[in-house]
Amino acid sequence: MFRRVLIANRGEIARRVMATCRRLGIETVAIYSDADAAAPHVREADQAVHLGPSPASESYLDIDRVVAAARRTEVDAIHPGYGFLSENPAFAQAVAETDITFVGPRAKTIRLMADKAAAKRHLAEAGVPVIPGSDEGLDDRELAEAAEELGYPVLVKAVAGGGGKGMRAVHDPGELDDAVSAAKREAAASFGDDRVILEKLVPAPRHVEVQVFGDHDGNVVHLFERECSIQRRHQKVVEEAPAPIPDELRSAIAEAGVRAAEAVDYLGAGTVELLLSDETHDFYFLEMNTRLQVEHPVTELITGVDLVEWQLRVAAGEPLPRKQDDLAAEGHAIEVRLYAEDATNDYLPQTGPVHRFLRPEAPGVRIDTGIEDGTEVTRFYDPMLAKIVAAGEDRDAAIDRLLWTLARSAVLGVTTNLDLLADVIGHEAFRAAELTTSFLDENLPNWSPEPAPLELLLAAAVAIQHEHEQPAAARSGDRDLTSPWRALGPWRSGGVGGWSVTFEEGGRRHDLEVTGRGGRYRVRHGDEQIQAKVTAVEDGGLHLEIDDHEVPATVVVDGTTVWAHVRGATRRLVLVPPTRHADPGLAGGGATFTSPMPGAVIEVPVAEGDEVPAGATLVVVEAMKMEHPIKAPVAGTVAKLFVREGEPVDAETALVEFEPDDAAEIEA
Repeated sequence: MFRRVLIANRGEIARRVMATCRRLGIETVAIYSDADAAAPHVREADQAVHLGPSPASESYLDIDRVVAAARRTEVDAIHPGYGFLSENPAFAQAVAETDITFVGPRAKTIRLMADKAAAKRHLAEAGVPVIPGSDEGLDDRELAEAAEELGYPVLVKAVAGGGGKGMRAVHDPGELDDAVSAAKREAAASFGDDRVILEKLVPAPRHVEVQVFGDHDGNVVHLFERECSIQRRHQKVVEEAPAPIPDELRSAIAEAGVRAAEAVDYLGAGTVELLLSDETHDFYFLEMNTRLQVEHPVTELITGVDLVEWQLRVAAGEPLPRKQDDLAAEGHAIEVRLYAEDATNDYLPQTGPVHRFLRPEAPGVRIDTGIEDGTEVTRFYDPMLAKIVAAGEDRDAAIDRLLWTLARSAVLGVTTNLDLLADVIGHEAFRAAELTTSFLDENLPNWSPEPAPLELLLAAAVAIQHEHEQPAAARSGDRDLTSPWRALGPWRSGGVGGWSVTFEEGGRRHDLEVTGRGGRYRVRHGDEQIQAKVTAVEDGGLHLEIDDHEVPATVVVDGTTVWAHVRGATRRLVLVPPTRHADPGLAGGGATFTSPMPGAVIEVPVAEGDEVPAGATLVVVEAMKMEHPIKAPVAGTVAKLFVREGEPVDAETALVEFEPDDAAEIEA
């Protein structure tokens, strides 16, 4: 076994690999960028090496720097985790040319499977079913001809990479050119390869994958399958094992996974991904991920196998720890991915500080994460914050345990998809295992969270007043939790000792009247009135007695923003001053469009003075390798441009001033 291993990754997967290494008595070396200098994975390693600036291209994706760090720390092996360089054949080859072991497949296997066109041809010859379509990079004319021959809808897909990047669904010929251009740009930015292929789009399929493992002696086993159908932007949101499918189909899928791994002489952990028709039970090879998967915890929970330990043992030359007949699946496990993103606004990535991260502990619950209180979520890396996993004796038990866990989890300080995850797992269609890749569109279209419950609003208002009453020396140390009233001017109204507060939350307005002090308050909201008593304050938590019921709450005041968590609901509330001023960018009937997230401007296809039709792209902003076009809502004129191609932008940075035609109106 290895003496020292470098983990060429960051966040939760780096911590996950380190946990197994510690258990096996293996020393660990972390790498980090400027943005991650204070990250948990750096602190938990035995050694840590600074790679460079925050952009991944100058740190985690720099092969020379990573290999140099491994040489300098005299490691025996490099574990790539997933993402970054994990499926980069040049990286695997560079490591192979040293005396250091790469914990993963051979470079030639990664190279073959990274080329989706070549992979399809190779596995089709091995008898694995593949999706109809082109099997090599095509130019624009050939793509148009292939699309007509296949028949719409089709899927434009990058030859290299994965994770939903460089993919566009096309439903009619008029969409093809724009889809190809966008897919090529995204593929080039993400993988350094702008080639694309074309596949027949399988409508509303299920996404099922097989966990496979191979050793140096050519032995291959599967560790059963996972269901990964619930997705957004072609990226998984919920995964579970085993998949809720008939046993005969389960066996056929597992056999196909093993056949695919054997066909490429596979070494280490890999995943064979398949598209499954829920109606016909036909399935097709989609791609092979030559690495450990994000969703590996659900497989570990039903098999009792530590997949990272298997990776290390196989890489060290040991045979597979178990044969196929020795492997069994027991119970059920479900994982959800907690992202820093706005699920109500096209899942745009979000940034900000993590003031509080609430994560319950209970039997059958596992939370893998790279964040903690005080972590800063930046624009430089994937927005996944944690994987929340629950296991039970059957699927219903796993669902119930996961719902319990989600209700007690929260991130205060940055917007996440936690409420959406709870609504997915609690949906009757999910309970009934009615799963397709269109699940969100079919069951939760135009999703938005419920308005903040009254108990949460009350807790926020009471927490602010209670904090305001405390002596300055008693307030929390390094964060400014002083009352925002002073900055916002006089707020007192409603009679002697009373005051009013207005919160805004997702376009909603909440007006409250509060009286009392010293831990006892009366709060009026519309026609409702509630008595509240503060019974305890501890470590950012507030325990209230509301109408004789104990209610634990967590509230963080950050300037005029209030983050609150009460009984499964987490909301970002904004304190509204007594007077508001109109946005000068809306003067004169025009509008100033701002960046929806921190990122970089990658395209400005218009010029000042251009007259454009409704739907025309004005600016394209890229964040976390995903493109976000800013489009004209109506016909009009580009009055002024505030940015240029290649320019970095923050959230709310002004991009373009747009004047609608006289006959057009911009809807709020």
